[in-house]
Parts: sequence; structure tokens; C-alpha cells
Amino acid sequence: MPRDRTPLIQKIAKQASVTFKDCLSKDNGEHKPLPEQHKQLISLVTSLRAADLKLAPRKSSRPGPEGAQSPPVTYMHICETPVFSMGVFILRSGASIPLHDHPGMNGMIKVLYGKVSVRCFDKLDSDGAVTPVFEPPLSHSQVPSLCRSVLHCVSEYSASSPPCLLTPQQDNLHQIEALGGPAAFLDILAPPYDPDNNRDCHYYQVLQVSAPSSESPEETWLLEIPQPEDFWCGGQAYPGPPVSV
Repeated sequence: MPRDRTPLIQKIAKQASVTFKDCLSKDNGEHKPLPEQHKQLISLVTSLRAADLKLAPRKSSRPGPEGAQSPPVTYMHICETPVFSMGVFILRSGASIPLHDHPGMNGMIKVLYGKVSVRCFDKLDSDGAVTPVFEPPLSHSQVPSLCRSVLHCVSEYSASSPPCLLTPQQDNLHQIEALGGPAAFLDILAPPYDPDNNRDCHYYQVLQVSAPSSESPEETWLLEIPQPEDFWCGGQAYPGPPVSV
């Protein structure tokens, strides 16, 4: 029997197309992927390594032009369809992707090299919740941008870890930080970002309550903010096997 020479990343792309094909259906209000197909996708993504994408761990940040600062995060675009998008994020040592969301989207994060910490929050219903006093105090214009949340987990992932999963309901807000050196991870989002369909990226700041409250220690308030000035994402060509979907 002929050996299957299909690159693993091509298999992942094909499986993602099948897994998430119904997430945009009007009858699928929770945007849930097909369970059995989701398991197959997780299995394929778990086995992915940096060498499969012709990536080598970076030893240090690449110097930019004189007087220019290299971006803390670099993105390699692999492919995008109406069903999903896929690419690789590379983080400098100590760099982080700020707390942000993926409205109505599913996702997978698979570390290819290095180690990252992923801090995940879930939004809570704020109806009837008493807004506490914050330090520093909020302006009236900031109050509508508040949302109540709970810290769901803080986990570390390396190349030997299974993928970190997010859904529209759980772990949808998260911050990703490189630990102990540069790190890279494959990122799959389904469906992709689309501001015209209310799938735009929002950034958040964790607020400090100035007085004790009756909320559990895991509960907190988040303030939607503009993209932080110290965060930006550069682009770089993807060096791995071509992908068709």
C-alpha cells in the first residue's frame, strides 16, 4: 500500500473544515463543533511539532533596523476560509498577547516550541450585580465597558502538551505569555474574526477592587480597553508545507 505523504498540517486543515463546518449554521446557536470530528482534530493537532512546519526555535530576538524595535509577537498566516483560520504566533521571551476575546468562536492553541502560560476568564451575567468601587475610580464613560467575569484557570503548555481549547462559552477570554524564552504556537479559530458579523477582537484590563467584597476570590471585573500601546503583531512568511482547503 502506498505511503501517505500528505503533510500533517494539510490533514489538520482538512479535518478543521469538516469539524467546524456547522458552526456558522443558524441552527447551531452555540457554535458547537461536531464531537467525533473534534476528537479527530484534537488528535492530529496534538501530534504536530515545529519540524512539521519547518520551524526552528529562536534563540533570541532578531535585531530590527537601527532605532526600530522588533515586534513582541509575530504572526505567520497559513490559511483562512469562511469556516476557520489557521496560523502560527511567535512570541519573544517574556512577551505576551494581552487579555482578549474571540466572540462566538472556537479555538485551539498548540505549542510548537517553548512554554506559555494561558490565563483564561469566562464572562458572567452582570444583571443585578452590584458594581464595586475600583482603585483608581472609573469615569462614567468607562462603566458601560465593564463586564463581570471569573478566572477559570491558569495553565502552562509546552510542545509535549495537548492543545488548549476554547469555546464561545468557556476560556474565551485569555492572555498568553511566553515563559523562560521564545515560544511559538499554532492557532486555529472557527469561525475566523469578522467585524462585519460581530466577531471582532476586544482587549480587557483586570480591575482591582478597592474594598473587600462578597464575591469569591476567582470573580473579578474586566474593563474593555483599546489595544495596548506596547502590543503589536508583526508579519512573517510561513515556511512550512503549502496548505489547500
